[in-house]
Amino acid sequence: MFTGLVEDLGTIVAMRPLPRGSGQRLTIAAPLLQEVMPLGASLAVDGACLTVVTARPGEVELEAGPETLERTLAGDYKPGHKVHLERALRVGDRLGGHFVSGHVDGVGTILQSAARGDSWDVTVQVPTPLLRYIVEKGAIAIDGVSLTVNQVDARGFSVSLVPHTQKMTLLARKTRGQRVNLEVDIIAKHVEKLAQGYLPGDGAGLTLEKLKEHGFV
Repeated sequence: MFTGLVEDLGTIVAMRPLPRGSGQRLTIAAPLLQEVMPLGASLAVDGACLTVVTARPGEVELEAGPETLERTLAGDYKPGHKVHLERALRVGDRLGGHFVSGHVDGVGTILQSAARGDSWDVTVQVPTPLLRYIVEKGAIAIDGVSLTVNQVDARGFSVSLVPHTQKMTLLARKTRGQRVNLEVDIIAKHVEKLAQGYLPGDGAGLTLEKLKEHGFV
């Protein structure tokens, strides 16, 4: 579990296929990693939770399987690419962002990116199945960065980056057409799942007839 507060920018040092060719092993370097991470620890890379398989001062190796390569930007990485890094939340830490699982839901595309005074506005096109989870003033993680949604329309959503976020992350440097990892609010997904049994459809769930049957109408 993460909070969406980026701790450092890392650099992809190397990538190589896993022995059976179904995944990639990423080597990442960053000042944050001078404190050696334990094997098996979780590290969010652009918002995707990956497992540390090798660690040494200033550097880690992580493995990205087929699902990660298919659902995130990890398959596009090359040596020299910069990424957002966040270590897993510790029990008792302040939750400064929102609950971020590190399980990327899909990839969006930057439609607009421009300054507005001291802020920087970014508009992102979203895969249609994810739109229902995104609400105005709700939470969204873009490349692992916890942000508040300003507006939502039929294509996507917009956010504003304060100067600190512009300085500490790569988002303000993203240009039109670049892709980003997206994770919607996990609470919205759980609420939808729990509510499905009460929604009309296939004769199941909450219907006007059932309300009448039980005396509510």
